[in-house]
Amino acid sequence: MQVASYLKLSVVAALATIALKTGAWWLTDSVSLLSDALESLVNLAGAMFALAMVTLAARPPDEEHPYGHHKAEYFSSGFEGVLIIAAALGITVAAIDRWLHPQPLQSLGLGLALSIISSAMNGALAWGMLRTARVHRSVALEGDARHLITDVWTSAGVVVGLVGVSVTGWAWLDPLAAVLVALNILREGVSLLRRSADGLMDHALEPEHQSAIDEVLAGFAHPTIRFDHLTTRRAGARRYVDLHMHMPASYTLQRAAALRIDVEQALMSAVPGLRASIQLLPMDVEAHSGDEKEFL
Repeated sequence: MQVASYLKLSVVAALATIALKTGAWWLTDSVSLLSDALESLVNLAGAMFALAMVTLAARPPDEEHPYGHHKAEYFSSGFEGVLIIAAALGITVAAIDRWLHPQPLQSLGLGLALSIISSAMNGALAWGMLRTARVHRSVALEGDARHLITDVWTSAGVVVGLVGVSVTGWAWLDPLAAVLVALNILREGVSLLRRSADGLMDHALEPEHQSAIDEVLAGFAHPTIRFDHLTTRRAGARRYVDLHMHMPASYTLQRAAALRIDVEQALMSAVPGLRASIQLLPMDVEAHSGDEKEFL
């Protein structure tokens, strides 16, 4: 299944989860189940925004965005992080109010059953989404999947807390579970924001991809052919490498171009999603980039 298809499924699952968890809260009047339902609203908003950003990221390059729109996915991760933090604050306020004004819980059995059903559904969906996110290197899909996993653990904590209320009769366990839920999703929200901000900056390729590139270039290296000024970067699911390829000045343009094509194809075969840009230079010519101090 493709990234967009999973995100559409995530939207449908979020709607179903909201219905189940809202029903569980309505039956029990549990503030911890209310907090769980609020997080599901964040899931829905996050999935819809992620779908929009994935659609934008898939657009081809244009005049204003010659390298494409791949970084749009990082905005999805950041947006979901902001929503999670807002939900955590709202849950905390509701939990404090219930702590100060405790109320008896009702129909716990049916409410817990609805919560468990929704968690099982989210857990299965998150597992499939994570697998697809790794294959397609989708930051937006991974962020949504990790949020769903957080939702599963959140629901598990709520269930444990409410079972404790049922067994002991301690009503304060309900707002305590809600506060723990808030702290857990707050941690996830901050983590998503950090990853989103970090992703918007250019980073070198992962070590395994760097090694694959070095191995390819070593295979083409020759006393009359050498490579230098190699730089790499990643933007969303796309990978880029730029380098200089030196060869004898006596080579014809056709021969030099053919060799460059061979190197580019080998690089792109070794690293899926890679875009290679190679500048041809004579063996005795060196090219230098501007001193970085000029930009300070």
